[in-house]
Amino acid sequence: MILACNNISKSFGTDVILEQISFHINDREKAAIVGINGAGKSTLFKIIVGELPADTGEIIWAKGTRIGYLSQHQDLTSENTIYDEVLSVKSDLIRMEEKIRELELAMKEVSGEELSRMLTTYTNLNHSFELQNGYAYKSEVIGVLKGLGFAQEEFEKKVTTLSGGQKTRVALGKLLLSTPDIILLDEPTNHLDMTSIAWLETFLQNYNGAVVIIAHDRYFLDRIVTKIIELDNTHAQTFQGNYSDYAVKKAALRQEQIHHYLSQQKEIKHHEEVIARLRSFNREKSIKRAESREKMLDKMERLEKPVELKADMNIHLIPRTVSGNDVLTVKGLSKAFGNNLLFENVDFEIKRGERVAIIGNNGTGKTTILKLLNGLIAADSGEIKLGAKVHIGYYDQEHQVLHLEKNLFEEIQDTYPNLDNTTVRNVLAAFLFTGDDVFKQVKELSGGERGRVSLAKLMLSESNFLILDEPTNHLDIISKEILEYALLNYTGTILYVSHDRYFINRTATRILDLRCKMLLNYIGNYDYYLEKKPEVEKKYFGFALEDTTSLAKGGDRLTNHKQLYSGLNSFSPALSKNAATGENAVNQKSAQTAAGTAGKQDWLAKKEEQAKERKRQNDLKKVESEIEKLEARDAELDEMLTEETVHSDPTKLMELNNEKTKIATKLEMLMEEWEKLS
Repeated sequence: MILACNNISKSFGTDVILEQISFHINDREKAAIVGINGAGKSTLFKIIVGELPADTGEIIWAKGTRIGYLSQHQDLTSENTIYDEVLSVKSDLIRMEEKIRELELAMKEVSGEELSRMLTTYTNLNHSFELQNGYAYKSEVIGVLKGLGFAQEEFEKKVTTLSGGQKTRVALGKLLLSTPDIILLDEPTNHLDMTSIAWLETFLQNYNGAVVIIAHDRYFLDRIVTKIIELDNTHAQTFQGNYSDYAVKKAALRQEQIHHYLSQQKEIKHHEEVIARLRSFNREKSIKRAESREKMLDKMERLEKPVELKADMNIHLIPRTVSGNDVLTVKGLSKAFGNNLLFENVDFEIKRGERVAIIGNNGTGKTTILKLLNGLIAADSGEIKLGAKVHIGYYDQEHQVLHLEKNLFEEIQDTYPNLDNTTVRNVLAAFLFTGDDVFKQVKELSGGERGRVSLAKLMLSESNFLILDEPTNHLDIISKEILEYALLNYTGTILYVSHDRYFINRTATRILDLRCKMLLNYIGNYDYYLEKKPEVEKKYFGFALEDTTSLAKGGDRLTNHKQLYSGLNSFSPALSKNAATGENAVNQKSAQTAAGTAGKQDWLAKKEEQAKERKRQNDLKKVESEIEKLEARDAELDEMLTEETVHSDPTKLMELNNEKTKIATKLEMLMEEWEKLS
């Protein structure tokens, strides 16, 4: 074990963020911390590395552990170039190499015992240098920089001139090359394109230390981690497996919680009915029984009702009209900015009902294509033609369609003036803006909050062709799943840019890969794209641009698509048909027989259970009917005992009292029977 967190709690004022958080990380284990935005993931990391104190609890490290930590935001102020800044991590090796060169020169000038001493030192240094991969450290630095998306010509850029995302990549490169015993990464994929993310996945999979990741990239987590630590409602729960395993287990656990809650509610209701019935008998023993049951009910530990995870944010994307079958036709589209040609002579079509994802490395022009389609910038050449009755709804990742000076209420109402105040508030509430939140100015909102406002406007647009630029940016995993569900149930057409591979895998029916200034077409989701990518690239370029075969390994994640390529890729994978052997036919018949037998047994068991339930209900009715008759007779006897003729007749008085005693005894037995049957 390299790290243990024991009963960590943290509050800010009255807001409890973490409560009694406990988990451990083993040597070389790969784990993820997940939870909604604001669950305390980054706070927990800061407590682990000592940047924040915990209110209670302790962090225990294995002796001598070297820790590497990458926070979400980096502010490097170095005057070094990118290459020199990353190379500085290897300063020990550089000094060792310099010492080796110095010894090589010095040994030429000495002899005898002095030479022997220097030779021993030289041999030891060389051995140590070789063990630390000293002869390859420069190649290692270059490999990491290229893997993180830096081109060779960028190596000489000064760190101070870089954007925040580029500085984060430099910091990540330094961290990976420092090879700590445990790496803590807070949203490491935020500033990486797909190629760089795939490189980082491979690096971390093969890393010889422990890794703990905070990330919303579910595909990334699926490929790396073997343990999920979920932060939910201030508490932590650990799940073994990757993200998909966690999602299945979490859903099963949730169903179990709902089942236990409903069962307890049923039990409570039953007890309350029994108590009310016992009190209605109005007898000393029945009242005591009722009081005993009430005490038992008070001692019962009530289960909290499980919160519906997807009940908070509601996205319903419904087109106002149905478009024609041909939604979009693009021919000969080209665009350059100065000498930077992004793409040329691009042709593609989109039909009604398709969900098309445009993917590609950063800077290839994906967002530019969306802006061209929306008329925000002009094309250098080409034709863009929308089909009949096509109405575009545009989601801009920079949220330029929002007005920074307006508050949220004005932003919605000014765009849709026909909506009354109540409707505007209800729409904003559906996207988690309630109370005075609706009067916040757009410029005051975080990236995730602006994204929710843009989604609210998109929902109200009732468009039949959605064009979305990075719609999952700044969304936590649950919000992504809500958006996925909305898009999967949308009956219109969708074209979007995204680097979220899990999202693409779930929603895309077709992928357009923008590379080498052209679009390659794949009819399928992201797993299918990975499977066919080398084959398609070899057809068009003579070789695979990147070896993605390794990325697609792990057959458990690949789906066996049987769809055909169209457009640029005219492949027809043959569907193999294996004739069933006699043995297979026998096995199939045996399986059918076994299934039939099992089905019959289930049916008989169900019929038996139904018969038992009918008998219980009938017995219960009989007991209740007999109780009512005896209570009615007991009431009659009470009435008779008040009559003067009975008081004056000792024999009659004795007879009635004896009957009342028998009724009381019988009622006692019947009430016990009624409780059992109930």
